[in-house]
Amino acid sequence: MKPTVKVDIWSDIACPWCFVGKRRFEAAAAQFAETGGQVEVEYHSFELAPDTPVDFNGTEVDFLVRHKGMPAEQVTTMLGQMTELASAEGLAYDFDALQHTNTVKAHELLHHAKAKGRQLDMKERLLAAYFEEGRHVGRIDDLADLAAEIGLDRAEALEALKSGEFLPAVEADRDQAYDYGIAGVPFFVIDGKFGVSGAQEPAAFVEVLRKAAAAV
Repeated sequence: MKPTVKVDIWSDIACPWCFVGKRRFEAAAAQFAETGGQVEVEYHSFELAPDTPVDFNGTEVDFLVRHKGMPAEQVTTMLGQMTELASAEGLAYDFDALQHTNTVKAHELLHHAKAKGRQLDMKERLLAAYFEEGRHVGRIDDLADLAAEIGLDRAEALEALKSGEFLPAVEADRDQAYDYGIAGVPFFVIDGKFGVSGAQEPAAFVEVLRKAAAAV
């Protein structure tokens, strides 16, 4: 068995299935570890709605009605179902408090955190802030606050976001997703060989991880 399986995950912050998929993959990684397997995880940027303004004027229902052209009643039902599904994974989604926004700066912050060795912690903090706490994850000052909350230097994070230092890295992730043919997220690339689309159940991830670990 290979000592470590590399897992590259394309994901957005404003993606309810991405947080669910994160929890399910984490459960799979824990099961994989019980048999001696190890994983190295790296997150990559993917923007589901790059044309969204930083300060969207409206609720999540309003956004989805406009973005997907769905009736408000259908959207409300869909969000209720998503909330119940997330709850089963231990997540407390609050779509009423959620502040829809552009996520490019959040992705830049993830690359900044990666450079500091804290990408996984930053990803968790951003998703929880967005879906569970009603925090704004599009404004630079708010993002710098979230960076500080996981122990990163706030001034350094603020400067990285203001300068756009990591925008090329976000764009490179976007280009790589296009090359892989990724059209939706979450999307998991296992050891550069196997692709898993969507927030699959843990058993599906475990199967692929074991397959990758056994591959020569």
